[in-house]
Amino acid sequence: MRARRHLTALLLAAALIPSPALAADAPCYRGVNLSGGEYGERDGTYGTNYTYPSEETIGYFAEKGLTIVRLPFRWERLQPALGGRLDEDELKRIKDTVGLIRRQGMAVLLDPHNFGYYDKTQVGTAPATDAAFADFWARLAVEFANQDGILFGLMNEPHDIKATDWLTAANAAIRSIRAVGARNLILVPGTAWSGAHSWEKDVIGGANGTVMLGVRDPLDFYAYEVHQYLDVDSSGTHPTCEGADGAVEAIAGVTAWLKRNHKRGFLGEFGAAADKDCMSGLTEIYATLTGNGDAWLGWSYWAAGDWWPADEPFNVQPHKGPERPQMRLLAEAAKADAGTCSAVKPVGK
Repeated sequence: MRARRHLTALLLAAALIPSPALAADAPCYRGVNLSGGEYGERDGTYGTNYTYPSEETIGYFAEKGLTIVRLPFRWERLQPALGGRLDEDELKRIKDTVGLIRRQGMAVLLDPHNFGYYDKTQVGTAPATDAAFADFWARLAVEFANQDGILFGLMNEPHDIKATDWLTAANAAIRSIRAVGARNLILVPGTAWSGAHSWEKDVIGGANGTVMLGVRDPLDFYAYEVHQYLDVDSSGTHPTCEGADGAVEAIAGVTAWLKRNHKRGFLGEFGAAADKDCMSGLTEIYATLTGNGDAWLGWSYWAAGDWWPADEPFNVQPHKGPERPQMRLLAEAAKADAGTCSAVKPVGK
């Protein structure tokens, strides 16, 4: 049964790969999540409870040919009071980190890593109303508006919120970003952890694949962000990859959905350990993404970061010792995808 599912996924992925004569550019963004800025409680101390990536770490991934860093941070830490000003010290840390990444020639995906909540209040519920969420994005967008290589990820993995309610919040944020004049590319997740495996299933309040077609952007300059892990329940919490076949099928399925609806996607999180099944699954996912650059703008592996322990199975952070097998695969995929990129252009060009 497992072999048959595996074959089905391969055939579907192959059918989605354009012929050489019609092939679109490969994904523009090939990168990694550099986590640490989302660690700890809102009142945590920088350097003790949370951190941002060092110049050395950023340089390592740039040298490997990666072209984007997804940069997580905490909404509450950046905006301590809803509707209030952004914290100057935290904003400076983020800007300084963005500067380091951009100097290495990589793009940055700004990622409020809050799972659809402010503290313990769900977005759309007072006081974390849709208006409060939109206010936050207006303030952040002003700080990075129209800067080359800066992407806005609306929210990491909203969950336990109805798809219809999340759509309303997402559209409010998009309106506020455009209202302040920011023309940056926006990445829009779905609810239910934005899982690729459940994208077209009615998990809560409608299927993302149906409801999120209601995204409205005056500039039509957005893509959908999905996540997919290879473990048994697609959670990214297990070191083995019994779910590898399902993950390959899920990415192929979202690829077909993107093409059918003339949309574009970004695989914001995916990761696995270094065993045979995991590496095989990762290889097949890269092949689908690389072969369908008309649908996929890019990907960012989870994860790395200066404080990640060496024994974390998914970790590709450089430590003393041999390079991680997943990192070698990442570098190979980035090299295969390298070249001109016409899929993402400044708006109006």
